[in-house]
Amino acid sequence: MTRPARKARAEGAPRIAVLEDDPSLARLIARWLESRGIAFRLFSSGADMLRELMHETYDLAVLDWDVPDLSGEQVLKAFRRSARETVPVLFATAHDREEDIVHGLREGADDYLTKPLRRHEFLARIEALLRRTRAGARDGAASIEAGAFRLDPPERLLQKDGVPVRLTQKEFDLALLLFRNVGRLLTRAYMLDTVWGSAARVTARTVDTHASQLRTKLGLRPEDGWRLRAVYQYGYRLEQVPPGRRPKQEG
Repeated sequence: MTRPARKARAEGAPRIAVLEDDPSLARLIARWLESRGIAFRLFSSGADMLRELMHETYDLAVLDWDVPDLSGEQVLKAFRRSARETVPVLFATAHDREEDIVHGLREGADDYLTKPLRRHEFLARIEALLRRTRAGARDGAASIEAGAFRLDPPERLLQKDGVPVRLTQKEFDLALLLFRNVGRLLTRAYMLDTVWGSAARVTARTVDTHASQLRTKLGLRPEDGWRLRAVYQYGYRLEQVPPGRRPKQEG
């Protein structure tokens, strides 16, 4: 059984997918995540979770080992083989032998917790993984340099070849999200939650409009080394085009 995603309480709150087939523990994890304003979706079936991970964007996946259909280990292997995401994975399982822990980490897990879970430790591990990988539009003050572009979050300034580009607040937030996730496929739902917040009354069309404006304002063209690719019925991916694959500019 797959449970609907809970809405994040704050704009840009992280999104987590949780695989856990014990109903009582799933309810407990849900309360813990809700207490931190984290949007999440619960899965009791490994196959259901894998299908979701292939079609939706999450900031973190929490996997139990022994679940119906596909085990957490099988979900992890298939997901890592897909090469579509680099989302971090936390194993939370009763398998506590050292060889099991080592095996899980070698298969691609980023961290490992053994049951019974403890609330503060569980949340601390999640928050540590999110700090390393989360790319929310307002997260972090470090500047970003990518080719001709430089983004300074504290100043809310984007420059191309040293020249400031005039952007609206949401255009800057969306540009920051994309440049923090170069090469990563982001769903429209994820972009809406991160940039506009889950409570905002906007639609996927809003993402399309802002993406089109960024393409024009930033000159995201393959011949200049960048491509903002729209993936049908899914979302967007900002890609850096290697010099050898750039079309020749006319003139």
